[in-house]
Amino acid sequence: MDSKTSGIRINKYLSEIGHCSRRAADKLIDDGRIKVNGKAVSMGQKVSSSDRIEVDGILVENLKEGNVYIAFNKPTGIVCTTDTRVEKDNIIDYINYPRRIFPIGRLDKMSEGLILMTNDGDIVNKILRSRNNHEKEYIVTVNKPITNDFIEKIRNGLPILDQITKKCYAEQIHKKQFRIILTQGLNRQIRRMCEYLEYKVVKLKRIRIMNIKLNTKVGRYRDLTKKEMNELLNLISDSEKNFN
Repeated sequence: MDSKTSGIRINKYLSEIGHCSRRAADKLIDDGRIKVNGKAVSMGQKVSSSDRIEVDGILVENLKEGNVYIAFNKPTGIVCTTDTRVEKDNIIDYINYPRRIFPIGRLDKMSEGLILMTNDGDIVNKILRSRNNHEKEYIVTVNKPITNDFIEKIRNGLPILDQITKKCYAEQIHKKQFRIILTQGLNRQIRRMCEYLEYKVVKLKRIRIMNIKLNTKVGRYRDLTKKEMNELLNLISDSEKNFN
């Protein structure tokens, strides 16, 4: 910290350096996750150039370095938006990550499961630009017994949103449950496909995006491993070649 930051409220300081919003900082303080000089900080406390600020035991200076890539197990009822002013149950406030991050793509409000989040705009553009080439895997529970005809029609494409969905992999795994792997991302695609066949989705859970698998509890997140990141970058590279 330089002398210009001396004597300012900690929430304002964290906001000014781009660490998090003032609102998020206040929540971190309420949760006891911020320490100044080894002691829990109080609301409205000011910091000086000689203070050591930690969030979850990590120096703020260290948190500012490098990109963030996390896998989050989104609960139902949470909206994948970064507009915290409009939507109360938004993903940003729910995670309350100590840095500014945003979701890659979407997962609708009543669905749960894997969504990737980052602060790296470049990788977001690459993944979304190649969205018609990478796999997303889901477990879907519907309101009545699944038939062979249902699975076949799901696999071979259905007319929704003025187009025919791409052929995909689907298999029944339970009386009212099936697994599906999509390579496109139409709005509420699985729900619309089921509705077309007069089925209603009771539960929809995404368990994989490309090479990243869901292996955290609902509402929790984890950092992507180096191996996962290397594989992901290779897949994006292949997708970009195919796209171009």
